[in-house]
Order: sequence, then structure tokens, then C-alpha cells
Amino acid sequence: MSLPAIAPASSASPSAVRSAAASQARFWDRIAPKYAADPIADLAGYEATLQRVQGLLSTQHDVLEIGCGTGSTALRLAPFTRSLLATDVSPAMIAIAHQRLAAQPSPQLSFAVADAEAAAFGQAAYDAVLAFNVLHLASDLDDALKQVVQVLRPGGLLISKTACLAEMNPLIPYLAVPLMRAIGKAPPVLCFGEQRLQSAMVQQGLQIVCAERHGTRGKDIRAFVVARKPG
Repeated sequence: MSLPAIAPASSASPSAVRSAAASQARFWDRIAPKYAADPIADLAGYEATLQRVQGLLSTQHDVLEIGCGTGSTALRLAPFTRSLLATDVSPAMIAIAHQRLAAQPSPQLSFAVADAEAAAFGQAAYDAVLAFNVLHLASDLDDALKQVVQVLRPGGLLISKTACLAEMNPLIPYLAVPLMRAIGKAPPVLCFGEQRLQSAMVQQGLQIVCAERHGTRGKDIRAFVVARKPG
């Protein structure tokens, strides 16, 4: 998934945020066709996550997904919501998502290209925010979570699945990934573990509801963490 829809803003100037978002959009635009065509590496794990998320959603919920990519997950989850706005910084990703929605209409679902302004999504406007494979792509984890909290209603859920790259062999995040970035094959990423992820959520006032791993193939570095906004 590409950069979170509500990009961090508090630690950088608006122009710097726009520049970073534009750079991210160019990267994901370039790889969108391949991204859409690639098969899911761990399909059983993906299905387990979908089942878990379905149980957390309600047809009374207004839901925002950040970093929705080409919309496959949004299409699967939309029937379990009252409304689902799925967003991504990449126009090419959203164009593919619109094609998929046209082929598989879902009245609850809409797609939009994100901008960097959290206000565009409204304060306390959503019962749940979905963030799948995207928080490690934020330029600042704490700022990204702060803005997620702002758009959640009291009692709302952040439902996330995040690649915790610090749990990998150090040669991958600290050597292979920088080399791939240098040749344009990887985006900027944050390297943290699940403990840091949960701590960041708690620091923003969220209460951890559950932390799980759903992978079925080898070591699973993707932490499924659900956190609630008090209220």
C-alpha cells in the first residue's frame, strides 16, 4: 500500500509535506500496474485478516481506509460498513480501484485520491480507520497516528496491519532496502518493531484492543494491531 492518506504535517512545512506526498505518488504511480497484477504472497493469512476485520466492523460504521492501493481490500470490506471511503496518494492506484469498483459495484464504497490535509476528512468523522501495510511508509509514525486519532470518533477503532521491518534480518531493512531505494525500486520506509508501534499508539491516547499475527508462511513480521480512541 502507498503513503497514508492523511500524511504527517506537524513536523514539516506544508510545502515539504506536499513535496514528499508528490514524490510518493510518483513512485506508486510508476509501479501501480505491476502492484495490481502481483498475487498476494500469503493468501491464507490475508483471508484470516479479512475475517478478523469483518468481525470488527458494522453496517452502522462510517469507515476511512488510508493507503488503499488498488482497492482490493476495500471491495471486500465495504459490504460490512455503512460507508467506506478508501483513499490513496497515488492517482494511478485510484484509477485502477475505480475500474475494479465499476466491475464490482458496491454502494457503500467510494475511492478518492488523498491530499495531505487531515481536515479534508473531517474531525471525528469516522467510526473506524483502516491502515493496512501502510504505517511504515509514513514519514513520521507519531504524526501519522496523531492525525488518525483526529478523524476517529470517540470509541472509534484504528484497525492496522503493519510491516515491522525491525523484526527482519538487519541486512534487509538497513542494507537491502537502502540499495533498492537508491535505484528507485523501493519507497522510503520506517524500521520499527511491534513494541514501538504499540507504544506510539498509546502515546497518542489510543487503547490497545488486540495484537495478533495472521501469517501462515514462515516468520510473520506484519503485526495486526487494533486500538480504540477513548470515549
